[in-house]
Amino acid sequence: MTNLAKQLKASTCPYCGVGCGIEVSVATNETSQTLTELQGNRQHPANFGRLCIKGQSLTQTTQPEGRLLAPRIFGKQQSWDEATTWVANKLIDTIEKHGKDSVAFYVSGQLLTEDYYVANKLMKGFIGSANIDTNSRLCMSSAVAAYTRAFGEDLVPCCYEDLDKTDVLVLIGSNAAWTHPVLFQRMERAKQLNPSLMVIQVDPRKTATSSLVDVHLPIKPGTDAVLFNGLLRYISKHALDTDYIESCTDGFDKALLEAQEFTPQRVAKSCDVPLADVTFFFQTFALSPSAVSFYSMGINQSTSGVDKANAIINCHLASGKIGKQGSGPFSITGQPNAMGGREVGGLSNMLAAHLSFDNPEHHDLVSEFWRTENLATTPGLKAVDLFDGINQGKVKFIWIMGTNPVASMPNREKIEAALAKCNAVVVSDVVQSNDTLHYAHVALPATPWSEKDGTVTNSERCISRQRSLVEPLGEAKHDWQIICDVAHKMGFAEAFSFESPSQIFNEHAKLTAYKNNGERALNLMGLVDLSEQEYQDLSPIQWPVNGNQPYKWQGQKRLFEDKKFFTPNKRAQFIAITPRLPKQLSTSDFPYVLNTGRMRDQWHTMTRTGNAAKLHQHTPVAYLYVHPADAQMLSMQENDLVQLTSSTNKRGDVILPLQFDSNLRRSTLFAPIHWTNEWASNASVSWLFSSDTDPISGQPELKHASVKLSKLNMQQQALLASREALAATTLSAISDYWTCTKQVNCYVYRMGIKKTTASQVNWLDAIKSSGSGKGVFYEYKNTNLTSQTCVSLDLDKLEMVVHFMQGNPSIANDWLDSLFSAALDMDQLPHILRFTPPVEFIQGNVICSCYQVRELAIKQAIQNGTTTLDGLGAQLKCGTNCGSCKSEVLALIELTHSNCNPSVLGTNENEITTKPRQVIETLIPIKNLEASNL
Repeated sequence: MTNLAKQLKASTCPYCGVGCGIEVSVATNETSQTLTELQGNRQHPANFGRLCIKGQSLTQTTQPEGRLLAPRIFGKQQSWDEATTWVANKLIDTIEKHGKDSVAFYVSGQLLTEDYYVANKLMKGFIGSANIDTNSRLCMSSAVAAYTRAFGEDLVPCCYEDLDKTDVLVLIGSNAAWTHPVLFQRMERAKQLNPSLMVIQVDPRKTATSSLVDVHLPIKPGTDAVLFNGLLRYISKHALDTDYIESCTDGFDKALLEAQEFTPQRVAKSCDVPLADVTFFFQTFALSPSAVSFYSMGINQSTSGVDKANAIINCHLASGKIGKQGSGPFSITGQPNAMGGREVGGLSNMLAAHLSFDNPEHHDLVSEFWRTENLATTPGLKAVDLFDGINQGKVKFIWIMGTNPVASMPNREKIEAALAKCNAVVVSDVVQSNDTLHYAHVALPATPWSEKDGTVTNSERCISRQRSLVEPLGEAKHDWQIICDVAHKMGFAEAFSFESPSQIFNEHAKLTAYKNNGERALNLMGLVDLSEQEYQDLSPIQWPVNGNQPYKWQGQKRLFEDKKFFTPNKRAQFIAITPRLPKQLSTSDFPYVLNTGRMRDQWHTMTRTGNAAKLHQHTPVAYLYVHPADAQMLSMQENDLVQLTSSTNKRGDVILPLQFDSNLRRSTLFAPIHWTNEWASNASVSWLFSSDTDPISGQPELKHASVKLSKLNMQQQALLASREALAATTLSAISDYWTCTKQVNCYVYRMGIKKTTASQVNWLDAIKSSGSGKGVFYEYKNTNLTSQTCVSLDLDKLEMVVHFMQGNPSIANDWLDSLFSAALDMDQLPHILRFTPPVEFIQGNVICSCYQVRELAIKQAIQNGTTTLDGLGAQLKCGTNCGSCKSEVLALIELTHSNCNPSVLGTNENEITTKPRQVIETLIPIKNLEASNL
């Protein structure tokens, strides 16, 4: 690289709602820009330099491979002018023939606030329909509705500092150690500095987060409202803040009346937890000076999620634990800009700037500000209803931006059917292929993180700049540019004459301040009319920002310190809650409850994290987690392939390998959400969930499906390692099940076939005919014919290894990866052919992704006397960086102490021994190997 120049740029992490600041070194020469080093920004108030493993790995996720780099119409590359003309004309034609509500946008919390703003303005303000919804509907809309019911506006009253200052931290339906690791580190530090801090977890599962808690309440799934109604009743008898209730709230008597029957005894029975633990929780929350309730998807993703959130809020209002340091109901956001999208009206049931369809004055205000006479007058279709509308023929055009609804929406069969019949499907995305793009008539290349430029708002209302680090690749454009281009061609040029994101942000800020005399909390008056340079230099700031000096004004940390709310009478509202059961209840035919969620090192549908081999190490494939006692009843072993069928969709297309988890409740299961058809043939759990939603928020119930399990007896299974990625069509042609794990030097596939007539030759023939198998194939069978290994060599370069077996595959992926790292040493060939890795590769799962510390190394250190987390950190460095692995390290300490066997150490995937495995086959000498006739 000649004339190399390096520049340090500040931006914001594009993953969860914590909104961590990052600093990236960008190397530039005459022809290219490269992201080199990345670190946490020590000045950013969200993280003070800390990053989780996903954030640390961002530079590994930006490679050009797999990017969508030019517009496509019906699969053929076209110019931008042709593509945006097609979209504009199709919108105009559809509206003329079928009305404005026949078109819809489905957008994403991955968009920046400026992208969101112009999308909402075009749809609601100028097309005149409110049919714009967002994937934030799937994660945050119940919290939004609950805050609005209680406070009059979508307001998160807390800030991250409250986690440091509280006396009681209640974690509800949140595995923060994996989903929000930087905040979890903050909680750990708070506990270290204040040992009297009580941490209570409410979650059906014992998770990585449980390592921090003093009491875990593993409640029966769906009984959260019962628990918090019981807490409200307890507060009324022992810790009621009567003055606060009388001076600041309405509706307490009705809420308490609904809660009166929920005695501690009834709560314990209904929630299926010990009475002593329920009583301890009630006493601790009620009698402590401060408390933070930190809740996430476990509350929101429910057909009664709004009521559950309001049940939590009721308890804070009743005890006066709100609007002060260390207290409040804190809904934590799942996506980087879910809150920014809410600010600009990204949800179909709200206008921009937290204004409401229910208020005619709000409608007039937005119409006047946007200078439009066509502003939508009624709410549009929420996400599930939107796709129902397509299936019913009411919606005939949909533009999907930055999200993958085929994989993430419930009832996948219905979503696929809708997109297959829709007259026009436009998808703006950064990748060439995903489950949704399969149905796109038009694909538009959008810029990803590292190229996007704008702002995001995190979970504590902090606005941060997500800056462009490199120039857009290929012909990719920013989402706001694409939307404005289409708006121009629809005749709305004057209203969409933006030339930079700073101009859009300025208009957004002005709208929040327009005729805002303090009756609306969302107010960015202090950020109006920033110069281009001031926008570029904008430091993180929490709204409301209603001062006159933008850079001296610090925003506002927490809300309601003045005890004034944003309801018509300025008083907070108690909501009477009648607990309701989930819709998909288990039955004798479908006896198991399936819960879903995130894994530690992956994100959403793996569009980014799937590109980083490092992030595949902790959990290489999508597993189904089951309690060992339930597995024993079903005669199932770890790594068995099992099929899940739900009461909603009986196709039974979800196939996952089994893993034991004794931390689950009996008869409950857990599966991750991330794996799509890009990474596995049958791992998309969206098949299993119904379209049932909360009647207020429209948020689907993605935490509770009734399912049954059956073991799949594959006649043949295989592990395949290939230097090049194999096409999904090739994999599906040769197997009934497959899953892909990306390594540094290769891709590793696990495959299975049911047919007894299938043969290894058929597999290899299909691979060769697809063009994937380069070089010459050699094969070897062991003496009892229970396994076979085939190796493809191109001179001394290994191209592919296939190992067939009758049992479940169990092998360390890093050994396979090492075989492709350099020219093949022929001394390695015997190990490859008999498929026995050298002992240095039999080290178990990666526990610490930051420093590549594996399970065996930790167990051996424990056996040798290092028995504390700090000691292991000092010796091996595990747990000393992002901290996400600490709970697993602690579990290994406990496990190794309780069941220590120096010769055999178990892991999730393998039986790991300190000695090489016994070789039961007789190797054919290398010189006698002959090429197959493939």
